[in-house]
Amino acid sequence: MNIGNFKLKKGKTFILAELSANHGGSFNVAADAIKAAKQAGADGIKLQTYTPDTMTLNIKTPHFTIQSDTLWDGITYYDLYKSAAMPWEWQPKLKKIADDLGLELFSSPFDKTAVDFLESINVPAYKIASFEITDLPLIRYAASKGKPMIISTGIATYDEIEDAVNVCREVGNNEIVLLKCTSAYPAPIEEANLLTIPLLAKDFGVYAGLSDHTMDNITSVVAVTLGASIIEKHFIPDIHMDSPDKPFSLTPLDFEALVTDIRKTERAMGVATYDLTPASFKGRSFTRSLYATDDICAGQVFSEKNIASLRPFAELSPKLFDKILGKKAKCSITKGSPIKKDMFE
Repeated sequence: MNIGNFKLKKGKTFILAELSANHGGSFNVAADAIKAAKQAGADGIKLQTYTPDTMTLNIKTPHFTIQSDTLWDGITYYDLYKSAAMPWEWQPKLKKIADDLGLELFSSPFDKTAVDFLESINVPAYKIASFEITDLPLIRYAASKGKPMIISTGIATYDEIEDAVNVCREVGNNEIVLLKCTSAYPAPIEEANLLTIPLLAKDFGVYAGLSDHTMDNITSVVAVTLGASIIEKHFIPDIHMDSPDKPFSLTPLDFEALVTDIRKTERAMGVATYDLTPASFKGRSFTRSLYATDDICAGQVFSEKNIASLRPFAELSPKLFDKILGKKAKCSITKGSPIKKDMFE
């Protein structure tokens, strides 16, 4: 599967910077964030495409006020989305900036009009947010465009995940990535349940990854060792800016450290093999061999008094020690000489 020019494959994780609301209402901040994400080593950057009116109603009642033990409790849904939304007219310009940098830019659509808009700027993939995984008409419509579908599973049951995958396949789209996600902001590390990542891949026959809301790198790094194809982290260009997503977003330096840790992890994982690497093979010089521990005359019997297993490696493995004991030397051997195959009968 390709996301734009990036090919998902074992040993190369797609690292996605989620800009979300971290533009602070400024086009220049958003543009600078894309450049900073590229500098930090991101492979892609993700936006969100919605308006407050496509998300909720502008009603100031308890029902439309957030009361879910979150960072945003007490704010109406409409006001939150109004403060966080990115103007749609920015997005073609931001995509051009990302394209010029070689960064894959795509977005989370939240209704069909957003999908149509994103099609008009030719995004390479669609990301379905955790809270939209039950919106099967939206998923079906986005999947019908034939582009990779990256679906967060944060609040979904098994059946809801299965429904979302089936909807994609019903319209002929099998390019699916399911992201393990804990929909808490920030997310407690003990609720990461990263062993679900390979389970998602196995149970649904898809690529799997992680949308990580924890506040350190270990969760993402472990996810990579478990086969995550995509790692998504929220990205903020300046920690001092005002943004509702700031408490669980990484600065450019933090994100760069994340990328470094993931790339090191990929190199460390390597391949499953019993073949020795060059460094390991070189280390064999520190293994043991059989040596003469005393001068040995021709015809003298080898015993524990005149041969031993010692470092460094020379020729004969210590496993032959018992087989050589009791045999006679075919030649004289000087103390400290390695025992060789042609020295005994």
